[in-house]
Amino acid sequence: MNKNFMYGIGAVKFGEKTIGYIEKGSWDWGGTKPESTDIDAEQVPDAPVLTIPTKNATISPTFNIIQLNYENIQMVLGGTLVGTTGKYTGWKAPTSLVHLSGKWTIDFVSGQTCTIPNATILANLGGKLTLTEVSKLECQLKVNKPSDGSAPYDINDTANPLSASSTSQANSVKV
Repeated sequence: MNKNFMYGIGAVKFGEKTIGYIEKGSWDWGGTKPESTDIDAEQVPDAPVLTIPTKNATISPTFNIIQLNYENIQMVLGGTLVGTTGKYTGWKAPTSLVHLSGKWTIDFVSGQTCTIPNATILANLGGKLTLTEVSKLECQLKVNKPSDGSAPYDINDTANPLSASSTSQANSVKV
């Protein structure tokens, strides 16, 4: 694979669980551009004399989950599953404030993996309920600084790219 390009969602995992199908075209890295302060001098009217970086760029991915089995709904919205393990018959919305955070990994079809050690998921049920499209979970990851002080995210070669892109979605399908 050509490591000069990053493309395609192979799998998105919260902890060790794959969260299901991501709507085509919905992934956006989001975030903010780096910030800086320009220092101007009275004697230099055409440009700053110094630029001081004040904040690094951030990511805050947004995406839509379209595979709405009860386990996927509960994984990103919280709440309670109805039924027995593996044979759930429903889901109940949470009755108290939900704070779901932890490790996220995104396997790219191009053979890289983005690891976010500490992110909080914000999600809601969205989309439309029609015969021409499916409902979805509209999600945003708020990337937080890891408690150990390490990088907020990293991108590395995927350890086993063939299995990451070809089997991860199959593992998320519940029959």
